[in-house]
Amino acid sequence: MNWANRLTLSRLVLTILFVAALNSSWQYGSTAALIFFLVAGITDFVDGEVARRYGWVTNFGKLMDPLVDKIMIAAAFISLVPLKAVPAWAATTVVARDFLITGLRLMASATGHVLPAERLGKQKTSWQVVTVIFFLALLSVHELHYANESSTWWFRSWHEAGPVLVWITVALTLYSGVAYAWRHRELIATNQ
Repeated sequence: MNWANRLTLSRLVLTILFVAALNSSWQYGSTAALIFFLVAGITDFVDGEVARRYGWVTNFGKLMDPLVDKIMIAAAFISLVPLKAVPAWAATTVVARDFLITGLRLMASATGHVLPAERLGKQKTSWQVVTVIFFLALLSVHELHYANESSTWWFRSWHEAGPVLVWITVALTLYSGVAYAWRHRELIATNQ
């Protein structure tokens, strides 16, 4: 197993640690979750760069990299719902889109094809990561008690920007899913 694929699998471990920290009763659980998520996001960038630079692009990586991304994002959005950071409808939309695209990839693999991630999907993932980091940062700031009386207006202003970010992320998530399905409509049609 090459280093790019090891980085991909390490992101899966970091996702488990992220979920454990965010759902824990640790004093600085949200801050630890933010750190785990940031490191996982960095590995997402680095594994692709390493694979392309050293010619380590494999079918395993083409399949597992987007799959682990989906697990990481789904875990993050689902974990943020009970904390009232992200609405349930937004998390459901993100997770449903990712399940449908994964289903499309499974159909392709059954016919001997590998459907790699595309640029629009990577942009969608970037927006999702930014959205999660935004809310984790708010939770961390609140947890670290920087939202005192003098900075409450700052905290509230940033918190009010959250719904706008959620709408942009959900819109791009839906658009990228429809575009991906449209580009592979022949595959869908032949498997009906």
